[in-house]
Amino acid sequence: MDITEISDRLEITALITRYTRAVDTAQFDGIDEVFLDDAELDYSSAGGPVTTPAQAKPFIANLLGFERWQHVIGQVEITLDGDTAHATAYFINPMVAKGADGGEQLWEVGGYYHHDLVRTPDGWRSRRMVDELVWTRMP
Repeated sequence: MDITEISDRLEITALITRYTRAVDTAQFDGIDEVFLDDAELDYSSAGGPVTTPAQAKPFIANLLGFERWQHVIGQVEITLDGDTAHATAYFINPMVAKGADGGEQLWEVGGYYHHDLVRTPDGWRSRRMVDELVWTRMP
């Protein structure tokens, strides 16, 4: 591995982290620094839309009535091909909802974020992300 490849891998991993931090901290405009304006975000496996970053923000903000959530990103597989790349990041996402009794209920989901990426003058950006939900644990 040369220094350029190491740098690309670190930048792509940081980009995926930037996405999850924007979601987890409700700083949804941070999504604009992750995706191209015309990128496709596919949340269909979680019952959500296939949409653009701008249209995805309200969906994420109203995340099925959950009050809090926190992504945990595991291994990230990256395949580089010049100025394009593909990355698959494993995730676990615990989410907190209010139960009927007013107490907190913990829900968890796990899966993969698949990104098709392109190098831009502003660094790596995702042009397509598929949120592949693999499992769900409910109270």
